[in-house]
Amino acid sequence: MKLTIPQGYSNLLGSLENTEKAIKCVKDMFQLNLSAQLALLRVTAPVVVMSGTGINDDLNGTERPVSFPVKDLGDARAEVVHSLAKWKRVKLAAMGLEKGKGIYTDMNALRPDEELDNIHSIYVDQWDWEQVISAQDRNLAFLKKTVRRIYEAVKVTENRLSVEFPAIRPELPEEIHFINAEELLQAFPTLPPKQREARAAREYGAVFIIGIGGKLSDGTQHDGRAADYDDWSSPNSDGFTGLNGDLLVWNSVLQCPFELSSMGIRVDRNALLTQLKARGEEYKLQYPYHRMLLEGRLPLTIGGGIGQSRLCMYLLRKAHIGEIQSSIWPDKMREECKKAGIELV
Repeated sequence: MKLTIPQGYSNLLGSLENTEKAIKCVKDMFQLNLSAQLALLRVTAPVVVMSGTGINDDLNGTERPVSFPVKDLGDARAEVVHSLAKWKRVKLAAMGLEKGKGIYTDMNALRPDEELDNIHSIYVDQWDWEQVISAQDRNLAFLKKTVRRIYEAVKVTENRLSVEFPAIRPELPEEIHFINAEELLQAFPTLPPKQREARAAREYGAVFIIGIGGKLSDGTQHDGRAADYDDWSSPNSDGFTGLNGDLLVWNSVLQCPFELSSMGIRVDRNALLTQLKARGEEYKLQYPYHRMLLEGRLPLTIGGGIGQSRLCMYLLRKAHIGEIQSSIWPDKMREECKKAGIELV
């Protein structure tokens, strides 16, 4: 168990009632801002998908999904989703949306292998979104333009929140900074990835790290990413590789880098084949999802997930994600949080 207790921490909103009101305020405002920025239609989404289809998100490739047999399907196994990274692309194909249009949904997942701490829970809630793009949009400039729109939606929400709840003062910088994971390695070659993130997030306030999942010049990865949804291998116009990344801000309460979103331009046929080969996962080419992609039956897209509890936690200046969402925590963590005035719901 890892737990950080910020010195002198207090609930800026004064009460649990105000916290609940502010959570609703953030969620209502942000999804409206996000859908307006990216022309997204809200859709319903599954909590479970069938095993063996290749649709569930592998995350870093080591996390175990919650799975169970379904009686009326002959005990075929189903899995609670990790995220909807690939499901959304199938949904867009079925809907036949035109370029520039997309979808978003409330994604509720279980990740039982998470190490529980201030910002990690076994319960994950995200706004998962996906937008249809053209082949000409598969470039770094388009990725950055999309990131700026998402960041603007976050800033508008923060500013409106400060009007509704004056104790919350805006902290986000006017602009988000972009840096490739390789540039970050070259700037801080002796530091591990999380410490490199901390240096960048503290310096810039908000940063988007490009190229998550691909190998860096020292043979490592900045962080893990599955091989079959984000494109982390294609060369880009900055002279590096990767058309994906993570959006981080500096968390002034916990004094640490704080990831709000993981996103990217999705793999096309060439990137899928390249990345599966790099990971030794060519066996996935037999899955229905991967066959659809190889056969050109899925649209080119960009997409990602934005943590709902994460965003609320950051904007409401909370010390623990359990102040936002109801989940399972070790008894010792609950006790220590209670002593420090951190009220877990």
